[in-house]
Amino acid sequence: MEWWYQKNAAGQVVKHLAGVKGVSNFIEIAPKLKASELEANIRSAFGRSAVLDAKHIRVETAGNKVILRGDVRNYQEREEAERVAWAAPGVLTVANHLEVKWPFFGE
Repeated sequence: MEWWYQKNAAGQVVKHLAGVKGVSNFIEIAPKLKASELEANIRSAFGRSAVLDAKHIRVETAGNKVILRGDVRNYQEREEAERVAWAAPGVLTVANHLEVKWPFFGE
């Protein structure tokens, strides 16, 4: 599959079948994008988010793994950056290393 949500949905559907006691989801995500295209897609999605101020977020990719680094203003922004990264096609894992740096008034 190409998208993480497809893998997740397949596991959820099977889990609710009669007689199923457990599910091991070994479906692999096969990205059709290069790492540079994946990074560009995530950056573009950051720009469309009303919650994110993405100028302090660095996006690194290694295959289908995304690593987020930098500073954000609050926990909502941190969670939104991770959600946006997961929504990109071909993403298998997201490592969220963003740090919350609370803005102080008057500085």
